[in-house]
Amino acid sequence: MKVLVSDNLGDAGIQILKEEEGIEVDVNTGLEPEKLRSIIGGYDGLIIRSATKVTGDLLDAAENLKVVGRAGIGLDNVDIPEATKRGVAVMNTPGGNVVTTAEHAISLMMSLTRNIPQGTSSLRDGRWDKKRLQGREVFNKVLGVIGYGNIGSIVANRARGLKMNVIVYDPIVTPEKIDSDGYESVTLEELYRRSDYITVHVPKLKSTIGLLNKDAFDQMKDGVMIINCARGGIVDEGDIYDAIKSGKVGGAALDVFETEPPGESPLFELDNVICTPHLGASTREAQTNVAVAVAQQIIEYLKNDTVINAVNVPSVTGDLLAKLEPFLTLADGIGSLQAQLSSGPIREVVLEYSGDFQGLDLSPVTTAVLKGLLRKLGKDEVNSVNAPVFASDMGIKVTETSMAESANYTNLISAKVITTDMVTTIAGTIFGKNEPRVVQINKFHLEMIIEKGFFAIIHNLDKPGAIGSIGSTLGNNNINIARMHVGQEEDGDRNIIFLQTDVPMSDTMVQQLSDLSMVKSVIPLII
Repeated sequence: MKVLVSDNLGDAGIQILKEEEGIEVDVNTGLEPEKLRSIIGGYDGLIIRSATKVTGDLLDAAENLKVVGRAGIGLDNVDIPEATKRGVAVMNTPGGNVVTTAEHAISLMMSLTRNIPQGTSSLRDGRWDKKRLQGREVFNKVLGVIGYGNIGSIVANRARGLKMNVIVYDPIVTPEKIDSDGYESVTLEELYRRSDYITVHVPKLKSTIGLLNKDAFDQMKDGVMIINCARGGIVDEGDIYDAIKSGKVGGAALDVFETEPPGESPLFELDNVICTPHLGASTREAQTNVAVAVAQQIIEYLKNDTVINAVNVPSVTGDLLAKLEPFLTLADGIGSLQAQLSSGPIREVVLEYSGDFQGLDLSPVTTAVLKGLLRKLGKDEVNSVNAPVFASDMGIKVTETSMAESANYTNLISAKVITTDMVTTIAGTIFGKNEPRVVQINKFHLEMIIEKGFFAIIHNLDKPGAIGSIGSTLGNNNINIARMHVGQEEDGDRNIIFLQTDVPMSDTMVQQLSDLSMVKSVIPLII
């Protein structure tokens, strides 16, 4: 498998890739988009930072691409919806540079407060601007933290060490979590109103672009200080320029910009604006951390299907994958059977998990059912990344329910497929530690081992000689039965026979079986 590193990556990460058996790595940075597009088709993995743009156009040419790994947090240079549709997992490394970025935010806050860059510049110009560059203390000041994720929470912790009063706004993290960490959870409006300093730590989304704009500044204290080490565009550069000029905002420390590099900007003309060229994650330690992390994540995905820090597919670590493996095999088999036993356009897939699943995250199991179902319906490109997207695009409603107990089994997965023509229910469980079995198909109960091969489901009358006639017909045509399971209909007069054969059944063979007097239907299957 081949991996392309298209942006600068720490040597430690590249060395890990080079030393991994079965992985071939090419380092080719600074490529023009057309050049990158011309070679990307030969790679299974792509490692980027912020320079490479993973667009729909690039993904169109990436015929073999399975995973994109970002050495860092931000993914605004990746078209995630398009990658998902094409089955490409998109990963980042959120833990590698969080301390570095948080420390940079604190550093900028202190530098802004004490006019450190301006003091350095004035001395180099031969001036002694001691009175003009008088600063302030951060002690007892109110720091408003917008976004209480990995970075924001570290900033809050460091600020508490400076004896600041920290208030936090985050629309996702519960107030109870923020309060239990020792901070005050507030609304965004209250944060604007009370803060002496405001630091931003949210991702760049449609909802956060221009979050700090004229309307927000108008709600703030006079002289408030703004720090942005998150993403350019979250702070409206035109509006903050006006707010600083008017005196509403006392100063700003910016590490990120709407356009990078920003070129000439009116903000650079203001004495109370200090800037750095997106240095938040730029330390030796952080670059090593993210390089090592992304290399390991790419290897784990390509070689072991282990998903770590993916933004478009549930993360499944090696330990969780091992625990889920029999359920994933069962779910994929159930989906495959459903596709071959159902007819008509699918309207809904209803999944019911009953019994003890030991607290496992079952979202990958749901995806496995959809993957097996859609693959047999002709979606050859379906995988664990894009199966839910394909289902949504096809108008298939997917619902999940859970029950604490299962009547007859330790745990049971039931999948009901509702089409315009029919309803089919298939249920399965795990025997022992890792033996997937289908135990119900509609009204028939049986014990059917799930494994790859050629199969047939035969409905026949529950009478003596029925099974013998089937075996004789197959034998007369030199077809060996590798495995047979028989199930009875609830309150009925029919059996269901599940056959595994060494070779697939021809149409002629299916017709011969169907012509037997006690056989009602024959459905050939491939799992």
